[in-house]
Amino acid sequence: MQSSVAEIRAWPALWSLVIGFFMILVDSTIVSVATPAIMEELQADIDSAIWVTSAYLLAYAVPLLITGRLGDRFGPRRVYLTGLAVFTVSSALCGFAGSIELLILARVLQGLGAALMTPQTMSVITRIFPPDRRGSAMGLWGSVAGIATLLGPILGGVLVDGLGWEWIFFVNVPVGVVGWILAYRLVPKLSTTSHSFDLIGVVLSAAGMFCLVFGLQEAESYNWGRIVGPVSVWSLIVTGALLFSAFIVWQRLNRKEPLVPLRLFRDRNFSLANTAISAMGFAVTTMTLPLMLYAQNVRNLSPTEAAMLLAPMAIISGALAPFVGRLVQRGNPKYMAVSGFAGMAIALFWLAGLLTPDTPIWLLLLPLSLIGLAGAGIWAPVSLTATRNLAPSLAGAGSGVYNTTRQVGAVLGSAGIAAIMQARLVANGAVDNPGRAAEYSAAMGQALLLPATVVVIGLAAACFFARPELRQAWSPDAEPTRETARQG
Repeated sequence: MQSSVAEIRAWPALWSLVIGFFMILVDSTIVSVATPAIMEELQADIDSAIWVTSAYLLAYAVPLLITGRLGDRFGPRRVYLTGLAVFTVSSALCGFAGSIELLILARVLQGLGAALMTPQTMSVITRIFPPDRRGSAMGLWGSVAGIATLLGPILGGVLVDGLGWEWIFFVNVPVGVVGWILAYRLVPKLSTTSHSFDLIGVVLSAAGMFCLVFGLQEAESYNWGRIVGPVSVWSLIVTGALLFSAFIVWQRLNRKEPLVPLRLFRDRNFSLANTAISAMGFAVTTMTLPLMLYAQNVRNLSPTEAAMLLAPMAIISGALAPFVGRLVQRGNPKYMAVSGFAGMAIALFWLAGLLTPDTPIWLLLLPLSLIGLAGAGIWAPVSLTATRNLAPSLAGAGSGVYNTTRQVGAVLGSAGIAAIMQARLVANGAVDNPGRAAEYSAAMGQALLLPATVVVIGLAAACFFARPELRQAWSPDAEPTRETARQG
């Protein structure tokens, strides 16, 4: 009877979690279209404005490894609700920020809330859906991820034009409240396990990420020279790489309970899927900002008009979402993932070549539509490939690692696109001078070559996916709450 009860409440639980998951991913990209307005009102330069996104992504990525374990220890429902409350309150603080510094600080708090929430959604799917039904659930989860990152700039454009940039954050408050109530009522309590927390691992991973991201993003501002006193850009980047290396060594040597159980990576598909989703996180975070700056500064489109360039991507991804979930469950997700990554690489290289001052707008919609089609074939297949064979006892750790690698890709992408845009603007003589339309367009097109190239790495990883095998032994471990038991 427990299995049937869990199955009845599985979909309502997932839908309630999807609301919060959608919201935090929208906030990963919604700032891109509002960047010019934020720069003007808060009197910030482009580097400071990009930190509004980078600070969020950094605070989101660094704690993910430990927040997945927190879900195992205290229950994913409790940790998710805590994170959603933090995210909702910090969203209001972002809207009330009166300076770029306060906005960045509020975005850090918002990222911490998102970090508490994200691993719990994937962990709940792994624990309450049997393997033969997990494809449809992962299809929804992955499709929400893809659609949210594309809808962010569109929603941002409408809000910036209609109400002001502050409302890209204020809109989260009522949605967060509704999402919290639904999750409280619909998400079941799950059994917990005791964990010791790898504090040394947390420090090494956090310090390594900060050094690497700060070094990459600030490199061009300091002409790849010194930042503070004797500290140089290169020393920060090298230090970050060394800290990450030390983190991996420590995970192997830690005899108690490492932050990242390296045995997860014995599963070939888990390792390859993490590489692929990192490339995807990198690409979707970086591709919108050059396009939005080109559309507004070169083509003189309003924020809403610029954001509507992304509408075909969101519409196509959303329309295909139900079919993708069913298809990946029936067949080998490898083929869909390979096709998706190949299509996205082609589309990004194509789009990069089209960014000129006089390219017809309708022509830009062709590669953008292809990106939407390709993205629909990436999110769900890669997520299913990563989690299909995870044991319930590793659900939290595996979800934390998977989401961390996705966010690491996003953080590095945000830092990388900042560096390459500034470098290409300097090289093309268009710094702080969008009036030089041809040079500015060329710089933005050249910047798009970065995500296009990284997507090829994801394509290479997907080519080596093995066909997932269904687990034979599975049982739900839900402990029904009073509300969910009544529904069952």
